Amino acid sequence: MPRIHADREKCEGYGNCAIAAPDLVDLDDEGVVVVVGGEVGDGELPKAENAVRACPVNALRLDK
Repeated sequence: MPRIHADREKCEGYGNCAIAAPDLVDLDDEGVVVVVGGEVGDGELPKAENAVRACPVNALRLDK
């Protein structure tokens, strides 16, 4: 099953990922990305791919 991973050190808090896939990623109180769950279901794969593409600093990756 695919997994989404976040590099919290790279994250600059733009929030594009959380807009693209709010059920998979969110921002914490400091505005840094957090992964919700990690595993990506088949129906969520397009959202996960959009979230990864939406990050302007490449702080997310998707392992398939």
